[in-house]
Amino acid sequence: MATFLLEIGTEELPATFVSEAIEQWQKLIPTTLTEAYLTNDAVNVYATPRRLAVVINGLPIKQPDREEEIKGPPAKAAFKDGKPTKAAEGFTKKQGVELNDLEIRPTEKGDFVFVNKKIHGQQTTAILTELIPEWIDKLEGKRFMRWADGDIKFPRPIRWLVALLDDEILPINLENGSEKITSDRLSYGHRVLSPQIIKISQAKDYEEELRKAYIEVDYQQRKSKIEQQIQTAAKEVKGTAEIPTELLAEVTNLVEWPTAVVGKFDEEFLILPAEVTKTVMVTHQRYFPVVKSPKAGKEIELLPYFITISNGDPEKSEIIATGNERVIKARLADGQFFYKADLAKPLESYLPELEAVTFQAKLGSMGEKVQRIVNIAKLIAEQLQVSKEESKNIERAALLCKTDLVTQMVYEFPELQGVMGEKYARAGRETEAVATAIFEHYLPRGAGDILPKTISGQVVSLADKLDTLVSIFGLGMLPKGSGDPFALRRAANAVVNITWSANLPLNLHQLLEQIAVDFVKTYSEINSELLTQLYDFFLQRIRTILQEEKNIDYDLVNAVLGDNDSEYQERALKDLLDVRNRAVFLQNIRQNGMLEKIYETVNRSTRLAAQGELDKMQLAPLEVVDSKLFKSESELAFYDALVELVPQTEISQKTRNYQQLVDALAKIAPTVSNFFDGPESVLVMDPDPKIKQNRLNLLSLLRNNARVLADFGQIVKS
Repeated sequence: MATFLLEIGTEELPATFVSEAIEQWQKLIPTTLTEAYLTNDAVNVYATPRRLAVVINGLPIKQPDREEEIKGPPAKAAFKDGKPTKAAEGFTKKQGVELNDLEIRPTEKGDFVFVNKKIHGQQTTAILTELIPEWIDKLEGKRFMRWADGDIKFPRPIRWLVALLDDEILPINLENGSEKITSDRLSYGHRVLSPQIIKISQAKDYEEELRKAYIEVDYQQRKSKIEQQIQTAAKEVKGTAEIPTELLAEVTNLVEWPTAVVGKFDEEFLILPAEVTKTVMVTHQRYFPVVKSPKAGKEIELLPYFITISNGDPEKSEIIATGNERVIKARLADGQFFYKADLAKPLESYLPELEAVTFQAKLGSMGEKVQRIVNIAKLIAEQLQVSKEESKNIERAALLCKTDLVTQMVYEFPELQGVMGEKYARAGRETEAVATAIFEHYLPRGAGDILPKTISGQVVSLADKLDTLVSIFGLGMLPKGSGDPFALRRAANAVVNITWSANLPLNLHQLLEQIAVDFVKTYSEINSELLTQLYDFFLQRIRTILQEEKNIDYDLVNAVLGDNDSEYQERALKDLLDVRNRAVFLQNIRQNGMLEKIYETVNRSTRLAAQGELDKMQLAPLEVVDSKLFKSESELAFYDALVELVPQTEISQKTRNYQQLVDALAKIAPTVSNFFDGPESVLVMDPDPKIKQNRLNLLSLLRNNARVLADFGQIVKS
């Protein structure tokens, strides 16, 4: 067994590509090795800003010999009168076998010629020589580039190749126009700490040899060292470091030999909101903030320190820290100036400036959008029947929600939109509800983000997102494929999730209609299918969230949303809480076995009822079933059971207590089963059309009662 090493040396790679490349090779390389019949003990992928490498342990020297069954031409074409034809001879020649090796075997399409061909395994070196260019070529990412005069694309120019099978160089040539990169055993150490060439003798020594040259090639090891160094450094200044996950990942891919460096900034900058200082540190400078060790019940306080991860000489840490301190001082001084300037006037005074900010070319300014948000927020508040005080806060928050966009701080640091609005609102003595709502109306900012907690924040957030959806849809600018420049899918998901999280009794169907009517009054260039497209879009989002986030089985989602069932679709949009509750309830009764008890009779009735013509809203049997047409006791029993069922259904419909309906359906199940298959069973499709219709009406009534919960015709048997 052998160990193989491949290292691609490059100029400094983008941090995001380093992680992407590791993930891609961890999938691609084992797959291609398996396809090439090369077993192995382990495939270890490594990466730093200047190299991408893989070490494969336990490779055989050659592929194993194997037999492969190969199908040839039909027997009729291969042999005529017992003698081989040209088709048989051509097949044997192509496969390198004798006519005596051929076998005739039956298949679904008749007799065919087969051969068991013995294939001798290739040398591993020959296979790897073919696979390596494929491994390089199949890497994907953003902003790949060409360099020199060649056609090779990679995120950064490739400068060297190491390819070793144990201690032997595997000859690989990458031709890039006039430039030729040939594999060797020569790599390069750390640019500062060990810039000389490294000669790698054995593939198995790769990690050890590079560590000697101050290169930690293992991403997880590098990440772990960085975390440990950051927390150790924070303790030295009597604090705790905040380590954002994304920043840690980025920094890990920016260094080859990490060193934590502590910097300090003037305490006068602590008067700035912590969010400003942290944004400067984390987003703009890639520094890790240091805070006082948190104590229960106390707000976390920022300390005047920060930690950076250097890729330079540890002995020069003081010089590096001084340079970093100079940079952050300038950035924080800017922030302090912006903060003081913004506080000089109240938020409301910024409203006129929103007229100069374009929301969308055809939809006017951000000021116009704010007015639409105010109007929509009023509609939502009326629907939810909030108190007068809450209504006042909602209207005020809606009016001020975008004002911080034209402040100097948010102009410089767009990431702080909403955050600064909340700060400035408090400073301007707006109510706590208004200040919080200004921040919360941007929530959620992405997948996994928190949702608004206050009623004011929830309403203004919904209003903002619904305005964007109706307006952009109104112009006919629907998301296509992966393209969604206005993040409409995220906005619609947020509307549903906020409603569900806060249990808001929102009639989305009515609300969309009202907003669309107002939009049409204002804008002449409109999408004629606006409402239909909005309804369909929201139904698709509801379907996706139920399946992917609530983990509801697909058929149960179909059962509550229907299959092109306008009644169910409208019902879902009119009561988002009910459609969620019904889906969750169905999932629960499937898991506890209750669904199985009623499934067979209700589903069978539903399928047969499709052949009838009874209105799906009809529940009571008195008007649509003629007891004089009964020919069996089972029909009368079915009828009587339906009469008892209706009150239970109506109570469930009113109280949304669907367990009561399911219990009633379980009670009627034996009666329906007897109607179908008992000793006094009947033929539903009776030759007499009146009797047939009467029996179909019985089944339709059962279906209609069950439809209060779901369309059982969409449910698949467990």
